[in-house]
Amino acid sequence: MTENSDTSRSALPSLAGAAWLSEPATRAVLAALTSAGFEGRVVGGSVRNTLMGIAVSDLDIATPATPDAVVRACAAAGLATVPTGLEHGTVTVVARHTPIEVTTLRRDVSTDGRRATVAFTTDWAEDARRRDFTMNALYCDGDGRLFDYVGGYDDLVARRVRFIGDADQRIAEDYLRILRFFRFHAAYASGPPDPAAMAACARGLGGIARLSAERIRAELVKLLVTPGVVGAVRAMVDIGLLTGLLGVAPRPDVMESVVAAEVRAALASDPMLRLSALAIATDDDIDRVADRLRLSNDERKALLVIDNAAVHQLGLIDARNARRIAYRNGPEKSRRLALALEAIEPSRAAEAVRLLATATTWRAPKLPIVGADLIGLGMKPGREVGHVLAELERWWVEHDFPPVEPTRAKLEALVAGVLGK
Repeated sequence: MTENSDTSRSALPSLAGAAWLSEPATRAVLAALTSAGFEGRVVGGSVRNTLMGIAVSDLDIATPATPDAVVRACAAAGLATVPTGLEHGTVTVVARHTPIEVTTLRRDVSTDGRRATVAFTTDWAEDARRRDFTMNALYCDGDGRLFDYVGGYDDLVARRVRFIGDADQRIAEDYLRILRFFRFHAAYASGPPDPAAMAACARGLGGIARLSAERIRAELVKLLVTPGVVGAVRAMVDIGLLTGLLGVAPRPDVMESVVAAEVRAALASDPMLRLSALAIATDDDIDRVADRLRLSNDERKALLVIDNAAVHQLGLIDARNARRIAYRNGPEKSRRLALALEAIEPSRAAEAVRLLATATTWRAPKLPIVGADLIGLGMKPGREVGHVLAELERWWVEHDFPPVEPTRAKLEALVAGVLGK
């Protein structure tokens, strides 16, 4: 489809009613470009998502104007700009306190599998052809008219994620597009993955090693919370992608069970829980996977071993034990443990529900004894007080958090009993 084809224009729907198109910030940026003699069109995710009935989080505008021309046009209109990526043609325009990225039309001059050297162009079709997937190359002007140069609208309607042009070439330009293909398929597609794209991804696997761990991690985390993650992960396993990424043998069946447990519990998708199910079968796997993906400290702490042995260590989860687990692990980890239990041992679903409910609604009490109380009994601050506090807490948890009278006599008797004196 081309910009000059009246037939293609009439066949495409209008986005004139899109809320973001009438937003004052959008109108201000488009008007600033128009006043300077340039056209601006919204492109990419916001257009795609609107057509698919999915929420839009931000806007990107493409324009033939060079970055310095964008800055001048916006300055003349009283809009602030931030030079966020001038070498790639991107200026962030702040209108009505809303940041909108404006990028000059581009073509790739050279690529190395990680980044591209670009040259600016005034050709909309050339800009479209350098993008990754057809559904991401739809443009919308200020009147809501759509422009489709690569057949993206038909693919979008068919819920089909397809590379633009030659799939091998698109992947060789940036090998992260292999992971992006599976993420976009999981997020937007229906049916099996495009066969040509799958074959190209399999051929391009060697290029993954060129990518930074940070980029891989960011893409994988996004993939793990998509609606179609189970099917996408199985497709990734089929071409041998995941073992190299994770450094461990993937377990799609375990992940599928955890995803199903999350859905039954009506909980938000938890990427670290899903990663645990997919990759963490031993304590060593935690460090192996966290190091390979360069996970943050919080993400590393959120990983847990999900296998039968770990589940059995929880013991029988009656109401009392559910409170112990929730106290020792905190609400977030306890919720993960509950879902892992249901996934590994479906026959213990009632116990999992009990633990999940406790982790969600029970407010753990605080130990009613502090170090100052023990110092008041004549104990020395430091190691002795710390040891006795730990023993008192262990006793208190095992006895289901009983109230403790703070009188000296009661406290002395309790310490003596707990320490066996």
